[in-house]
Amino acid sequence: MPAFFCDSSAVVKRYLNETGSAWLEALTDPSSGNRIYVARIAFVEVISAISRREKGLQLSATDADSARLAFEQDFLNIFRKVELSEDLLNEAAKLAKKHALRGYDAVQLAAVLQTERERSALGLSSLILLSADTELNNVAIAEGLTVDDPNNH
Repeated sequence: MPAFFCDSSAVVKRYLNETGSAWLEALTDPSSGNRIYVARIAFVEVISAISRREKGLQLSATDADSARLAFEQDFLNIFRKVELSEDLLNEAAKLAKKHALRGYDAVQLAAVLQTERERSALGLSSLILLSADTELNNVAIAEGLTVDDPNNH
């Protein structure tokens, strides 16, 4: 069964019409059978992205409310959450230092690396990181991860 880790730049495409949205929606549809992992922090980041679009008048209040509600339901029901433990945050700090990453990008990277290690230990297939963040994608590749950018679809 394919498994994907979505950072917030990918997840938000499921709720806002952007390049790659249709592709990401199909990949994350529960009927696809794919396992979709997200870091717990994605909850805040996606709500923020939707709200900022609303504040910037790029999204109506009604559409923003609908997007937030759909995301909140999916966050509860379809995404597998990676919790932010002390060990994960310590690893994120090391990754931020090593690669000069933004804080939450380092947290996202630490979460996908932790999940990849856990899946590998269980003999499960490797994760594919889905991210529209070029800098994060380049660092993830340097860390040995497989990456796909929804903006290419």
